[in-house]
Amino acid sequence: MKKGFITKKLRTGRRVQEEDINTGKMERIQGEKFTWLDLQNPDRGLMEQIAKDYNLNSLNLEDCLTKFELPKLDSYDDHFFVILHFPPLSQKVGISKNSQLSIFVGKDFLITVHQGDLNPLVELVELCINDSDPERKKRLIGKSPGHLLHEIIDVLVDDLLHTSRKIIANLDEMEDRVFDERKSVARSISLLRREINRLRRIANPLKKFVLEIAKNIDRYSDRELDELTLYFDDVIDHIDKVIETLEESRETMEIYKDTDFVLSTEKTNKVLGVLTIIFTLAIPATVIGTFYGMNVNLPGGIGGDLIFLGPHTSFIIIILASAIPAILMFAYFRKLGWISS
Repeated sequence: MKKGFITKKLRTGRRVQEEDINTGKMERIQGEKFTWLDLQNPDRGLMEQIAKDYNLNSLNLEDCLTKFELPKLDSYDDHFFVILHFPPLSQKVGISKNSQLSIFVGKDFLITVHQGDLNPLVELVELCINDSDPERKKRLIGKSPGHLLHEIIDVLVDDLLHTSRKIIANLDEMEDRVFDERKSVARSISLLRREINRLRRIANPLKKFVLEIAKNIDRYSDRELDELTLYFDDVIDHIDKVIETLEESRETMEIYKDTDFVLSTEKTNKVLGVLTIIFTLAIPATVIGTFYGMNVNLPGGIGGDLIFLGPHTSFIIIILASAIPAILMFAYFRKLGWISS
């Protein structure tokens, strides 16, 4: 054992835990016919030791240590290597981050490498360690690496399906907010659209690589027990539901985006229309007030002698000269339909 690791060994059928004092953590779970190694946040030293013990490709080792690598599948004579992406269960809507899962599958081993933020996978590991559900534990590690791989992918796809259903719930809430003029939803729409696109970028490649896994997995499973292809077909069916849900959500979000834009534009136009009408109606008063604000002799102005309506005859004439054109314009705008009732 490499220096810097603490090792606890128990009887067959239990686990062996190897934990890096500083960073990485490894759980070794012994099944009936194979060994399951689960590595969380492994460092290079731990990965090099595992690669040496199981004769793994050094390029795949680098892929595991990379925080983000594109999904891929590499097949070899004695094992195959696959990288898949999933959204963490604790992920909040609107934060674009994927969780990478790297998997090595051989005849007598299965190795999973991740950052520890895939809660469904972590729960499977804890279940096998603590014997909290012996029947399910036997189903996980009692057959072959192929069956365990199916269980892992199945529980993560179910989590992805649950996440897509939360998108639907958010869409229902978004519909009410879009038609509420008191609330601004442009930012919420943008965040939800980003979340939908992120899940689409996860789900579409996932289907392709699960199909490839189903073609390669029979080499590492007992054909006499049952056909894993049927199990993976069920997983692919769930992925199809996720993709279908996301496509419908994407189309709905486009409708909400266009609706919000139209309603916002209409609201803005109404405000600008009211302000424009107010400004237009004030033009006569502004023009007349400008003339009579000049320090020159004008009828009814400085030195004026209009008194036939009393001492305030000039003021009354100016008010009427300002109000009558405004009233006539208001009536004309109303006739044109620019001012609604």
